[in-house]
Amino acid sequence: MAVFHDRDYLEFLSKITPENITTYDAEVHKRFNIGEDCPVFDGLWDYCSLYSGATIDAVRKLTNSQSDIAINWTGGLHHAKKGQASGFCYVNDIVLAIIELLRFHQRVLYIDIDVHHGDGVEQAFQSTNRVMTVSFHKYEPEGFFPGTGAADETGPDNAGKHHSLNVPLKDGIDDQQYVYLFDAIIGRVVASFRPAAIVLQCGADSLGGDRLGKFNLNIKAHGHCVEFVKRYGLPLLILGGGGYTARNVARLWCHETAICVGAKLNEQLPQHIPYRQRFEGAKNGNGKMYPVLDTGITRHENEHDPTYLGSLIQNVAENLKYLEFAPSVQMNRIPPGLSDLNEQLDREVAEELEAEEKERKRKEVNLGGRGEHRF
Repeated sequence: MAVFHDRDYLEFLSKITPENITTYDAEVHKRFNIGEDCPVFDGLWDYCSLYSGATIDAVRKLTNSQSDIAINWTGGLHHAKKGQASGFCYVNDIVLAIIELLRFHQRVLYIDIDVHHGDGVEQAFQSTNRVMTVSFHKYEPEGFFPGTGAADETGPDNAGKHHSLNVPLKDGIDDQQYVYLFDAIIGRVVASFRPAAIVLQCGADSLGGDRLGKFNLNIKAHGHCVEFVKRYGLPLLILGGGGYTARNVARLWCHETAICVGAKLNEQLPQHIPYRQRFEGAKNGNGKMYPVLDTGITRHENEHDPTYLGSLIQNVAENLKYLEFAPSVQMNRIPPGLSDLNEQLDREVAEELEAEEKERKRKEVNLGGRGEHRF
């Protein structure tokens, strides 16, 4: 039986194509989870490099104080594991982003409002108390991917215990319930954990009418989560994620971008937008920016009641009691990234050139009349 390492997975991604996939045996496909949910397509490695690179660059905008909020809507692929694809996700750019943020910030809060559990991010940081993950998602172990994220899944018995918080939801949660739940839980988490930076994954499949999701959320309720987190004034990285009714994904992320930059959008979509016909007609929202998404045949029966919502808040509150208040974390030196090494080399070269220039000028000043140097 072959033994695989994480670097083997990256090498595999960099080389696999639809033309050569048959040269890899079934054991390789199984190990790297390549198949129906994670197919191989042309340009796969370029795709992974681009969305992951864009997320890392967004983080550097935050850490260099170039931006207060940085957005990469192509990122947010929260299911990928360290050496395995999962759930349409090949490389977990969120994990890379948080690792980069930890070089500058003691504690990072990760919030996931995709309809699916953010299992890849939770797994990556389940052994540290410097990262807290909070995932709001539909939970149905036998019938809804990935089948994880129960309320009692709070991390292994180590430093990361109680730092993985899950908010398992049922079908049909509506705007008022979701906003109430989000504010109550995130307010408590921020007060207890005291993050220095926040990463917010804004998967659009939690909207009503999504082809995979089963919630009844409208665009402004989903956007409220962005608005709420923005109020804390912390460095904020916003990422995309799932979303399988494309016209509403576009509406949502346009709205949430507007929240970030403080812009107000018109109720009616402009005539000049690309593919405008995709937004027209009763089925597609009649050309409106904010159509009602929780009505008609796409509406799901709401299975939530105040008692259940209260139990979710209480569960989070109980877990937060185990946290050291605003835990103090020793910052160990982490090896610099490639860009930092390049900058360091540039500084060293500049310093050497400056020293050589100073020495040349010193010799010219001290050059005597007969051409000899005075020391």
